[in-house]
Amino acid sequence: MDDKKKSEDGFIPQHGGYKKLLTFQKAEIIYDGTVYFCNKYLKMNDRTRDQMTQAARSGKQNIAEASMASATSKEAEIKLTNVARASLEELLIDYQDFLRTHKLKEWEKDHKYVKRLRELNRTPNANYETFRKGIENPNPEISANVLIGLIKITSY
Repeated sequence: MDDKKKSEDGFIPQHGGYKKLLTFQKAEIIYDGTVYFCNKYLKMNDRTRDQMTQAARSGKQNIAEASMASATSKEAEIKLTNVARASLEELLIDYQDFLRTHKLKEWEKDHKYVKRLRELNRTPNANYETFRKGIENPNPEISANVLIGLIKITSY
């Protein structure tokens, strides 16, 4: 950063802006979708329901926290980003467990719906509405696989 930029912005560089990050935007869709999924497909007293919701929330919140920490501590930014990725990985495994224990298939990368998900993912300013049809599909296999795809894209 040049001296002119430093003097205009002050001692601490600009930080935050996490709402503009694609990873945060996708993580927010994952959180909202996970809340929907858990309310629809998991029993109210199922411990997995709380675990999945908290993992989705942690993924989203830690991306925001990492963005805010970026100005003063790159180490904190990296640690919080890793926590976000670990939370999303935990959530991914929960969705895979759901599919396996309900004798449903996880889609291979060449599945026709995975191709459609990739197309949707390229939509500028994609939000929950972009993926609603898949997330809120009455078939839990489709719903879980759409969320798995979003998690993989966000983690990548």
